[in-house]
Amino acid sequence: MHVPDRESSPGAVLAFEDRASESPFIERVWRSHSERGGRFLSVVSPHWEMVLTRLHGGTIVTVRGPETQPSWAECPEGGEWIAIRFKFGTFMPHLPPSVLIDRRDVNLPSLSNDGAFLLNDERWTFPGVDDAEAFVDRLVKAGVVARDAAVQAALEGDLHALSPRTTQRRILRATGVTLTLARQIERARHAAMLLKRQDPIVAVAHEAGYFDQAHLTRSIRRLIGQTPAMVAREEEQLSFLYNTTPTRAEYNSDTS
Repeated sequence: MHVPDRESSPGAVLAFEDRASESPFIERVWRSHSERGGRFLSVVSPHWEMVLTRLHGGTIVTVRGPETQPSWAECPEGGEWIAIRFKFGTFMPHLPPSVLIDRRDVNLPSLSNDGAFLLNDERWTFPGVDDAEAFVDRLVKAGVVARDAAVQAALEGDLHALSPRTTQRRILRATGVTLTLARQIERARHAAMLLKRQDPIVAVAHEAGYFDQAHLTRSIRRLIGQTPAMVAREEEQLSFLYNTTPTRAEYNSDTS
C-alpha cells in the first residue's frame, strides 16, 4: 500500500522507552510521551496491545489490534502512553484480534481518572511499566486472556502437530493474520530497525533475508509505508519499533 505524502502540519515528536518481558504472554512493555502534536506513520505489527492514554487530566484504556498496512495517525500534544504488547498467539477470547485488526480499536469503559476500567463486567486498574506481568497474570487467571499452543508450535516450525487447515484456522482465530503475513511483517520491521541504525541497504536486504534490494524495497514500501532510503533518513516519525532479530526459520519465500 502506498502512503500519501504527509501534509504540511507539524510532525509529532514521540519519545519511546521499552523493555522486554519474560512473561509467556507479553511481547514488550513500552511507554511514550508527545512533546508536540501532529501526525506520525503507524507501521504494521502482528501484535495486539492494551494501551493506557493520559491526556488533559483524563485516562482511556484502549485495546488495539494488529495492523497489516501502514497509516497516518494523529498525535495530541502533551499525551502520555503506557502499553502492553502481547505475544503472537495470545488473545482475548471475547475480543479476538480479528475483530480489532487495522485500527478497529476498542476503548474500554473508564471508571476513574487513575486508570480504572471495566472489562468483562469486572473492575481493573491499568498497571505501571513495572507491574505489567502481575496484571497480565490476573487477566489470564480470570480467563480474560488466553494463548493458543498451536500458534507457538507453528512459530517454532512444528507444522505437523495438527493438519495444515486446522493450524491455519487456529492461527487466524488467535491472531487475526496468517502466519505468512506475520513473518513478512516481522521481517519488514526488523529491516526498518537496521535501516534506522544506518546499515547499508544492500547489507540490510541480506541480513533480513530478502532476495535482493528490489525485494526489500517492495516489502518496506508496502508494510512500512516508505522507501528504504526514507526510513534510513528518518524523514517521518514512525510508530513504536524495537530491536528484534527474527530467526532464519521465520523467513519465507514470499515475493512481496
